[in-house]
Amino acid sequence: MDRTPRPRSRGFVPLAAACAAAATLLAAGCSSAGGKQAEEGGKNAAAGKASTPRMKVALITHAAAGDTFWDIVRKGAETAAAKDNVELVYSGKPEAGDQANMIQNAIDQKVDGIAVTLAKPDALKSAVAKARKAGIPVVALNAGLDHWKEAGILSYFGQDESIAGEAFGKKLNELGAEHTVCVIQEQGHVALEARCAGVKKTFKGKTETLYVNGTDMPSVKSTIEAKLRGDRSIDYVTTLGAPFAVTAVESAGDAGSDAKVATFDLNKDLVSHLEDGSIAFAVDQQPYLQGYLAVDALWLHRTNGNHSGGGEEPVLTGPAFVDESNVDTIGEYAKKGTR
Repeated sequence: MDRTPRPRSRGFVPLAAACAAAATLLAAGCSSAGGKQAEEGGKNAAAGKASTPRMKVALITHAAAGDTFWDIVRKGAETAAAKDNVELVYSGKPEAGDQANMIQNAIDQKVDGIAVTLAKPDALKSAVAKARKAGIPVVALNAGLDHWKEAGILSYFGQDESIAGEAFGKKLNELGAEHTVCVIQEQGHVALEARCAGVKKTFKGKTETLYVNGTDMPSVKSTIEAKLRGDRSIDYVTTLGAPFAVTAVESAGDAGSDAKVATFDLNKDLVSHLEDGSIAFAVDQQPYLQGYLAVDALWLHRTNGNHSGGGEEPVLTGPAFVDESNVDTIGEYAKKGTR
């Protein structure tokens, strides 16, 4: 797997290290309780489950309906919850106001920990502060890399979106691209904006931004198609999520455009497109790992006083490129819904 360079000052704490730290807390060692155990979530009669007291964790995301990325995040969180004897309460809405209300609901339920995405951090500051005041530890994942520390959040798990975008732009240069349109499915989302900004910073060709309504896929399809019909110089469409990449392939075909598609993020539906070359490459940020580590970190903090990343550095889960050269290996996991 080709990983892009990243500054060494950024903390990268592998899962193995977390398992080692937790070994003394588990009845049967630190292991991923896969298969039926992961599906059953919080049931107690599973092999390899922690013997620590039952705890309740809320996972709150900015997931839009139909975005399969969040299914992968949730699956990772559920696997960790099954291992750690955690009751996981999941909720997700793209609107920041709804997320703030979900945080308040978690506080009212007196949960033992909250894991939240900070796509629109300014709108969530107050709710996060209320959780901290109530003595509830909060970790962040997936979005909000530049904002988690100022919000007083315990740890962050995700990808440095600026670095990922810069790596993406360099990859486009290697492929000889000259004009890309970067499709943002949620305006104002800090992580998505950072991706496109990173692409523009390193890509030597022309970069345009196209905003679409990510909750309305037919509209996404027609908007990209219209853009490609109107500008034949576009030779690459950059999408910021796997479902949008698949839709962009359809848009290019319907527009009679020769533009290729490259994307951030991966799912099982994308694998066949990487295999046949209809999508040039994908940047994998390992959403399963983000969900898993966020829940596991809250359990470790409660049962062993651990701070992943030392409370100072983010725990990076990407980026990594997936294309025809390595999709056979990575695709095996993507088809199982864990990459």
